[in-house]
Amino acid sequence: MAKKALMVVSFGSSYEAAMAAIENIEETCKNAFPDYDFFRAWTSGVIARKLKKTKGIDVLNPREVLDKLVEEGYEEVLCQPTYIIGGIEVDKLTVILEEYRDRIPVIRTGKPLLTDEEDYETVCRAVMGELPHPLGEKEALVLMGHGSEHHANNTYFMFEDMMRDMGYERTFVGTVEGFPRLDYIIRRLKRNRIEDVILMPLLIVAGIHVREDLAGEEEDSWKSVIDREGFRSSVIMEGLGEIDAIAAHFAEHLRNAEQI
Repeated sequence: MAKKALMVVSFGSSYEAAMAAIENIEETCKNAFPDYDFFRAWTSGVIARKLKKTKGIDVLNPREVLDKLVEEGYEEVLCQPTYIIGGIEVDKLTVILEEYRDRIPVIRTGKPLLTDEEDYETVCRAVMGELPHPLGEKEALVLMGHGSEHHANNTYFMFEDMMRDMGYERTFVGTVEGFPRLDYIIRRLKRNRIEDVILMPLLIVAGIHVREDLAGEEEDSWKSVIDREGFRSSVIMEGLGEIDAIAAHFAEHLRNAEQI
């Protein structure tokens, strides 16, 4: 019987609490493909080295996993990246996978979370389902994405537009790195006479960007800035990967994986 591998590729996280998001996606994908041997890969060497130093845990990068699979004679690799947008990290992973086409007969990969129109609809519903209550007339949801210099940064604009098309008018999407920035979001909140703001990460894990950039006590965190601007704020400390509907959608992308 041909040996088949499932490789779930994440950026990684050194925060133990944030690992729940990655593990939820991994377990969901494993359960969806029980006939495949599971392998974890992280793309951040910095995080992997930190985890090795502080906890003695080894996490391989994609090339290391693929080398192992070649050595052990695997004939099929099913790969799912846990990225939201098809940006720089996905481009890098695609290049790596292409390097192994002559050594592994079948390599198929699933798409990032937000790729097709139905992806946006599914994720919008999943995000709104995490709110503690429906948004009031003077209440808004502000989502914080990572942001990118890659053209896939347009994903954030489309996500907000889809939210509005689905009837969620008081939802705003900003990014840590790139546009739209927080100052742009704040101007729009004021124009809409918003008084209360729910902050939520549009990120797979609730790692450093959530704990410091979004909800940290530093004066330049999103919560601190929004509070200083006169809004009342609260934070949902949850990565998207912790939401079962999101994990299930990654597994669905695996079912539709395409040959490299």
